[in-house]
Amino acid sequence: MQKQNITISVDKDVLRKAKVLAARHDTSISGLLSRQIESLVGHEEAYERARGQAMKLLEKGFHLRGARRTSRDELHER
Repeated sequence: MQKQNITISVDKDVLRKAKVLAARHDTSISGLLSRQIESLVGHEEAYERARGQAMKLLEKGFHLRGARRTSRDELHER
């Protein structure tokens, strides 16, 4: 996979804490951010796939194994 450099701006205190966090995970800030972004994108893609599948099911409808279909007029007869 080809990598692309980016530039970001963060608060100095956040940067200091990010350096400590990256060191604890034996990585760089770049590696830490890269994994987080990849995870976020992966979750979003999974959500979109699941949403698409759910929408297809809803469009198709559900067969509830009823013996016969009742018309609207029959349901509202008094």
